[in-house]
Amino acid sequence: MARSFAFWLTGIVGFLLALELLFRILPVSTSTETGYYTDPLILTYPPHHRWTMSTGWDLRNAQTLEANNWGYAAGRDFVRNERAVALIGDSFIEASMLAAADRPGAQLERALDFRPVYAMGNPGTALLDYAERIRFAHEQFGVRDFVVLMERGDVLQSLCGSGNTNGPCLDPKTLAPRNETLPAAGAIKRTLRHSALAQYLFSQLKFNTQKIWRSKPAVLDRIRGAQALNSPATAMPDVDAVSNAFFERIKPHVTGRLVIVIDSDRNALNHSQRAADPARARFIHLAQAAGATVIDTEPLFQAHLARSRLKLEIGPYDGHLNKLGISIFVHAAADVINGLGSAR
Repeated sequence: MARSFAFWLTGIVGFLLALELLFRILPVSTSTETGYYTDPLILTYPPHHRWTMSTGWDLRNAQTLEANNWGYAAGRDFVRNERAVALIGDSFIEASMLAAADRPGAQLERALDFRPVYAMGNPGTALLDYAERIRFAHEQFGVRDFVVLMERGDVLQSLCGSGNTNGPCLDPKTLAPRNETLPAAGAIKRTLRHSALAQYLFSQLKFNTQKIWRSKPAVLDRIRGAQALNSPATAMPDVDAVSNAFFERIKPHVTGRLVIVIDSDRNALNHSQRAADPARARFIHLAQAAGATVIDTEPLFQAHLARSRLKLEIGPYDGHLNKLGISIFVHAAADVINGLGSAR
């Protein structure tokens, strides 16, 4: 019995080692090792860290990225330069699934005749996280002009417990501001970061033990309900509170232009529909009242889809904007920065 168990255990271990070696050869996503390296409220990669990113079980769109001197997946190092434009957002700005020349920072820099663009994207973040990056870019690099790319959920995801904040957030019950930073990785997680097999399970297959053992926070139901328009009236106080906190935070740091690009319901547009979104409309109103130039991508994308069958997404498996989708909003933003155009 003991001998049979030993053979069985040896076989299992051998099989796992073979898988580990195989995945080390393949372009499996490697550890990003994010942390609070440059600011206590801003999550970044370690400066000059190199990692691999790919999508899904079949490892699509594999790319090798390298963080710059301040820990961002950007095409240039950041130095003090008042002429620079900071491009702020989440994974839509990092665009790790695209070639470096096709990412928003590179495209915007070309559209601005190679005026320096500091792409400060960080996946899984929301509007109040963007405010901290605006503050940091102004204080550290003297940046005056900003372009912010917002997902449709960025406002409500700034509520604490949404799973999309790295620092500042608003309490979902009281709407009072507080900071919730991510805990440091434990010993087991740090060890698994170096396993290609573990990375394949957690990064490619999205295996998540928290979904099995933990119930989702009530705030997620609140956010999803508002986004589904089940309770738009209930969402408006949240939109107002987050928006006011954002604009109050960035007021001392935006001394030039503030351009806010807002993504649209591209799934509806792809089906020739137009989705009503009171929370989105409310934020646009508040942003304009605060002095921002708002670029609503809905009419821009709608015009493109009316004349072309080319999609704006990476693919049906990935709703991030592709090279074409990025180019549409980038040129609209560049026109505003250059004083050549206006927006809604």
